[in-house]
Amino acid sequence: MKRRELLGSAVPGVIALSAGGMALSNDDGGIHVREVGSYFVGGKSITLADAPSRDAFVAAGRSPARVDPNGDFETGQVYVQFVRLARPRSSLPLLMWHGGGLTGVSFETTPDGRPGWQQQFLAGGHDVHLADGFGGGRASWQRYPEISQAEPLFRTKQELWELFRIGPAGSYATDPAKRRPYPDTQFPVAAFDRFVKQVVPRFRTYDQSTQAGYNALVAQVGPNVVLTHSAAGPLGFASTIAAPDLVRAHVAIEPSGAPDPDSVDLKRLSRIPHLIIWGDRLGLNEPGNSWTELYTSTRRFHDALRKAGGKSTWIDLPSEGYRGNSHMIMMDRNSRQVSNLINSWLKENVND
Repeated sequence: MKRRELLGSAVPGVIALSAGGMALSNDDGGIHVREVGSYFVGGKSITLADAPSRDAFVAAGRSPARVDPNGDFETGQVYVQFVRLARPRSSLPLLMWHGGGLTGVSFETTPDGRPGWQQQFLAGGHDVHLADGFGGGRASWQRYPEISQAEPLFRTKQELWELFRIGPAGSYATDPAKRRPYPDTQFPVAAFDRFVKQVVPRFRTYDQSTQAGYNALVAQVGPNVVLTHSAAGPLGFASTIAAPDLVRAHVAIEPSGAPDPDSVDLKRLSRIPHLIIWGDRLGLNEPGNSWTELYTSTRRFHDALRKAGGKSTWIDLPSEGYRGNSHMIMMDRNSRQVSNLINSWLKENVND
């Protein structure tokens, strides 16, 4: 959360933060914070044995050191930063889960310096628990190749530019002045290089560990609202199915698919409202486009849930007059408008 101005507070030990004149108040112009902290949740102990020792680089000009990789490790944990309000208007904390190759920073200050969704939802009256999934940010990762089954993947700037729909195929250039974004893109293009500084390696073999960590997070926090982005979407659907008594709503931002409705008991979700949001230029008519498959599979789940009597709201932002949104909706220039839309939906659909 970006600190703009320290205000006086009538609550002892409480810091009130103002965001440069923006309407971020529980009551009088500031976000009154009771507690800021962090914790780890999930994970397990693992013992590595019988792996061969090997030489490892130490420092320039020094001989390699012999390293024995065997021993006891903690692995699979999720890192969570929390901000608790002095006077939350909602009894349900908001759990925010990032996409693949990203971290909880996705929801903090935007790359061009605007207040991010963490701050916007605090202003909306929710305590916020911001997660770094296993293998990302401060959640650490496993030894490779001794424990991890596959090496981490590193996305190039061009892949991120095109996959996240900031510009069309072939429009990326190393020289920022030569890049050709979509003319009406909402992504803050001048801050693209600052954005990619937050991208981390992606471990495709960590899904089960991350799911277990998020399930443990839901159990530890208690009744909550889960907000997911991209690759965290399927994890959020699964956590909701596993604990419908605790997850009181799931907001999925461009989820990377959804459960096969024929393989889950949709009646378990009949009382859990879902909100699914998609941006612009999904290329639904382009053969082989990955967004087509993800959009279609999620729509099938949404339709089946509604048919089974469940509550699910589907929003294509262009249909609501929001043009040019990228995959990184929480960073786009109209991100505050979208967060207001989500906050309004929560007030109308979630009982807390």
